Amino acid sequence: MTIGDRSALSAVQPTFGLRVRWEDLELRLPDDSELLALASLAASGVHNLDVVPFSWPWTRGTSEEVSRNVLAHQWRNRGRADADDWVLSLALFRGGAIIGEQQISAKHFPVTRSGLTGSWLGLRYHGQGIGTRMRLMALHLAFEGFGAMELISDAYEDNPASNAVSRRLGYTVSGTRFAAREGRSVLETRYRMTREQWNSRGDGLRAEITLEGLPPVRQLLGMTRPD
Repeated sequence: MTIGDRSALSAVQPTFGLRVRWEDLELRLPDDSELLALASLAASGVHNLDVVPFSWPWTRGTSEEVSRNVLAHQWRNRGRADADDWVLSLALFRGGAIIGEQQISAKHFPVTRSGLTGSWLGLRYHGQGIGTRMRLMALHLAFEGFGAMELISDAYEDNPASNAVSRRLGYTVSGTRFAAREGRSVLETRYRMTREQWNSRGDGLRAEITLEGLPPVRQLLGMTRPD
C-alpha cells in the first residue's frame, strides 16, 4: 500500500491515520501487507509455549494456524469502530519493522471514559524494556489523546512480564479472580491506572510521545464532547 493509498483509506476510516510515536517506536493500524508481517512474527513465537498468557490460546497450533488467528483477530477488530464498542489493535513498529501489537478497547467510552489494554511482543524482542514503553504509549494515547479517566490491564499470575510492567508504571491492584484457561483454573490480577495516578506520575514516565491523526478518530469514536 502506498502513502497515497493509505491517505485515501484514512479519509474513509480515520483509525488508519492514527499514529503514536516515541523515538524509534511507532504504533499504527497495520495495512494488509503489514498485517502479513505481523502474522508471520506471531507464528515465529510470542512466548514459551508451556504457558499461554492469553484468555484464549491463539498462539497454539501450526505456523499457518497462528497466522490465521492473527489475521482473523485484526480483520474482526477493524470493524469495531463505534462509540459504544471500539478496538484499536495497533501494530508496534521499531525502525520500520513490526515487532508486536498493542491493543486498546472500550465499550460506552464517551460515558465511562474507561478502557482496557492488552499486548504481545515477538519472542525475540522480550527483555529489552519494549513492553514498558509500548504500554506507556498506549496510556499516553488514552489519557492525553482520548481523555480517559481510567485504564485497566489484566494479567495471569504466571505472566511475570505483564505484571511487572503494570507495577513499574504505577498501576494499583483493583482485584483478583480465578479464571478458566485451557481447562484449568488460574489466578488473574486486575490492575487500574486512574487519571489522578497518570497526572502524578514521576518524571521518568513523562516521555516525548507524539500523536498524529487524532481529531478525526475522536470524532469517529464519539469523543467530541468536553472531557
